[in-house]
Amino acid sequence: MARVTPITEKAAVPAEYHAVVDGVLQTFGQIRGPFSMLLHSPKLAGHLLPLVNFFRGDSVVAAKDRSLGILVAAREREGEYVWAAQVAAARRAGVREEAIDLIRAKGDPAQLPAEERDIVAYAQQLVQKNRIDQAAFDALNKQHDVQWMVEMTAAINYYGFLSGVVNAFEVAAPADGDQLPR
Repeated sequence: MARVTPITEKAAVPAEYHAVVDGVLQTFGQIRGPFSMLLHSPKLAGHLLPLVNFFRGDSVVAAKDRSLGILVAAREREGEYVWAAQVAAARRAGVREEAIDLIRAKGDPAQLPAEERDIVAYAQQLVQKNRIDQAAFDALNKQHDVQWMVEMTAAINYYGFLSGVVNAFEVAAPADGDQLPR
């Protein structure tokens, strides 16, 4: 049970922010998860929602690559809701079950093919240590330009942030979503 009442309908938000709620509904089809809490500060929610849309449609980082970073952020931050929501998106983006299983288990990314390994190692370091060692940075930087690196780093941190929101307010993961081990 969430620590505060989740906002799940437009009527719970002041009329001057109904456009923000409309944006949430347009993006997600319903109000739930982090935005059920963020809408308690509709102005903040209105500033954050464009990031979701940016990552979904405008980022140079391919959905499959971005999903790997997002899953690591959700797993390392123990964001059960974010994990459950993002595993389905990762599967749709073509992320292999073996990679999802390894991230769920907080496994060693050395077991993954290089293109997955480098992203998972980078994301793990960023979330666990808030730093990236030179080897992990160089491994990705050799494959991608600076814009890609910035956008991947931002996506990892944004979904880590969302995990913090759902954790602070104890927003339950969807019962039908992929579950993190306890």
